[in-house]
Amino acid sequence: MEAPSIVIAVTGASGSIYAKVLAQKLLKLKEQGQLNRIAWVMSDNAKTVWKHELGNSDYELYPFLFYSKYDFNAPFASGSSGYQQMIVAPCSMGTLGRIASGISDDLVTRAADVMLKERRKLILMVRETPYNLIHIQQMQTVTLAGGIICPATPSFYSIPKSMEELAATVVDRALSLAGYSVSMYRWNEEEQK
Repeated sequence: MEAPSIVIAVTGASGSIYAKVLAQKLLKLKEQGQLNRIAWVMSDNAKTVWKHELGNSDYELYPFLFYSKYDFNAPFASGSSGYQQMIVAPCSMGTLGRIASGISDDLVTRAADVMLKERRKLILMVRETPYNLIHIQQMQTVTLAGGIICPATPSFYSIPKSMEELAATVVDRALSLAGYSVSMYRWNEEEQK
């Protein structure tokens, strides 16, 4: 059986560290044979935020299949594609709103719509605080449609020692939700061995 293919979308929300850590972990999963293709879509705002928050343009260096935000010829813009999962990391509230409303005005929202209509895994790492009622209702709509809301809210009980380790507490959870076998801290499981 062929390993699954995944779509990663990076929006202009703050939290580029999540996309960076996700990219690094995807490369390891691909090396382990858990992944086939990795498609990457990034908005212009996401590139600006990445450069501001991380001080580089390293997203250009990843050996992924890159697609522009308006490339509706991308294979995963159709339900006939072999892409089984999509993670939006980080997911802006604007992107969440368009997905929840079924507005497919770019490749990110079209691919998310495809994931929902085909009953495939769509994981949105929403990044905002606080949430207003509209955000909460849109998260409910996406959840009822089959998507998974995985807030970019890190955990601290693993005692992370760097920003990357802190971001990994969310990224590992998202990858686990997508069905990948990842090594991650799990509450009190070490003590139960």
